[in-house]
Amino acid sequence: MADHGIGGKTVLIAGGAKNLGSLIARDLAAHGAKAIAIHYNSAATRPDADRTLADLRAAGVQAVALQADLTSAGACARLFADTVAAIGRPDIAINTVGKVLKKPIAETTEAEFDSMFAINAKAAYFFIKEAGIHLNDNGKLVTLVTSLLGAYTPFYSTYAGAKAPVEHFTRAASKEYGARGISVTAIGPGPMDTPFFYGQEAPDAVAYHKQAAALSAFTRTGLTDVADIAPFVRFLVSEGWWMTGQTILVNGGYTTK
Repeated sequence: MADHGIGGKTVLIAGGAKNLGSLIARDLAAHGAKAIAIHYNSAATRPDADRTLADLRAAGVQAVALQADLTSAGACARLFADTVAAIGRPDIAINTVGKVLKKPIAETTEAEFDSMFAINAKAAYFFIKEAGIHLNDNGKLVTLVTSLLGAYTPFYSTYAGAKAPVEHFTRAASKEYGARGISVTAIGPGPMDTPFFYGQEAPDAVAYHKQAAALSAFTRTGLTDVADIAPFVRFLVSEGWWMTGQTILVNGGYTTK
């Protein structure tokens, strides 16, 4: 019988230096992960990575930070190879990488379109590919998407559009990797109380989003808190292994399918 606990497991988290990725790393450390590799995109994020590393090491976890721009297949392959070299083959792989753009279709440039799909779709695809190659049997793979996949709204065409393919990547990978006991899921948070959200939104839109979820009145800001997402990730990479091929919207009733 496979061990689906977190204790003693090795973890790779893309985008693990800050915000939700950092919280997931620290949460899994607190629940017994043995070794964690956190990925960060650029030198600008290195101070965040160092702070997260310090927290992980203080918790007694073997931890390493790895830099990569994941918008090429080669970079995704190197990230997994570097992880294996530093801490061993991962049991758990989590991709929190993403970029948001709020803009009318008529004003969106080709360069913006290409960037959004490279970060949100291409990077996700090749992360899933490399996870299938490098994860140990009975591993767990989770990709962060967006609750806008359940929305009927303007202005997020490239963001929600570039995250939408990840639903099928997840379904296909779950079928292809299932023979090795690997579960593959995606989580779509609602708008989260992080700089990732506020950089794209005008004050009136922020006010709307803060009251749009069915449970908004019972949260600190009205938005999804990263602390509300980490337990769902922990569940899916442990006892929740039987759920696979699914995209779960975790948003307090912000959108649904």
